[in-house]
Amino acid sequence: MKAKLLRMLVLVTILLTFTNCELVEGIFKAGVGVGIFIVVAIIAAVIYVISRFGKK
Repeated sequence: MKAKLLRMLVLVTILLTFTNCELVEGIFKAGVGVGIFIVVAIIAAVIYVISRFGKK
C-alpha cells in the first residue's frame, strides 16, 4: 500500500512540476524519434525483400 501511495505521490509531483507545453513537447520529441526509426526499418525491410527477389 505504501509503495502505491509513493508512486502516486511521485506521479503527481512530476505532473505539477512540468507545464503542459513542456510535457507535450517531450512526448512529441519522443514520438518523432520513434517515427523516424520505424520509417528507416520499413525502408530497410523493403530493400531487403527487393534484393531477395532480384537474386532469383
